[in-house]
Amino acid sequence: MDKIGRHDTSALLSQQVSGARYFFLNLAPNPKEQLTLVMGGRERCNPDYVVLRRAFPFHVLEYVVSGRGTVRLDRRQHELGPGMLFAYAPTTDCEIHTDPKDPMVKYFLSFSGAGVPLRLRRCGVPLGRARQLAAHAEVTSVLEDLVREGQRSGALAPRICAALFDLLLLKIEDNATLAPHASEPAREAFLRCKALIDAQAERLMTLEEIARAAAVEASSVCRWFRRYQGTSPYQYLLRRKMNIAAEHLVENGGLVKEAAQRVGFADPYHFSRAFKSVHGVAPRALLHYRPAN
Repeated sequence: MDKIGRHDTSALLSQQVSGARYFFLNLAPNPKEQLTLVMGGRERCNPDYVVLRRAFPFHVLEYVVSGRGTVRLDRRQHELGPGMLFAYAPTTDCEIHTDPKDPMVKYFLSFSGAGVPLRLRRCGVPLGRARQLAAHAEVTSVLEDLVREGQRSGALAPRICAALFDLLLLKIEDNATLAPHASEPAREAFLRCKALIDAQAERLMTLEEIARAAAVEASSVCRWFRRYQGTSPYQYLLRRKMNIAAEHLVENGGLVKEAAQRVGFADPYHFSRAFKSVHGVAPRALLHYRPAN
């Protein structure tokens, strides 16, 4: 990856966040390129989170995973919640507030290039506008892949991230055809539940907790997942938990019980059985795949 260039990262990143994960690919992009991904990340807004931005070096795309807030882009104000996506230009007057009672968790991507305005219009998210995504679970998955790959060093990281960024834009563009219809309320409800699991897998433990968080009946959640996902909501949640645990073990090592606790398992033996049922190997096997220092 390129080293941090002429821009001071303290001026690019908010200090009113916690648990943030960032990546930096190229802070001095070639202005002749059509579209260049510069940096991005995932942030959990603190209750006092406020952005008052009159200028910024790059174009930005932001996506809300959970929580509530508002954004004003020039003179247009939008309510923010899970699945909301908005974009702004370096010259956009941007003001973002989180709801202190329900702070937002969001992803952002910064990029540059002469082709940005046209590409975003094709996605249905022109600069200075916001829109609600229907199939936002899929978009969340690609964004998570982008952050993970962006944090890994290596000569191919920028190319991998560029491919994922293109996939993200295609997913957003395709999402325009997946907007909820009056005849498909069940599908939209399923997508909301799936996005909820993707965003909160570490703390959710049971079907009842999923249903309570989504404010729906547990039997309905089961029916939607069987119909649209081909599995139960608990099996989907379990696989998501075990993927998080596997990533933790490979990247950070440590004790198996620490990985278990991270995804809500108090009993490491129960965790190990669940892990092996999903990945086919015991958690300790992944410690051999840790990158060398």
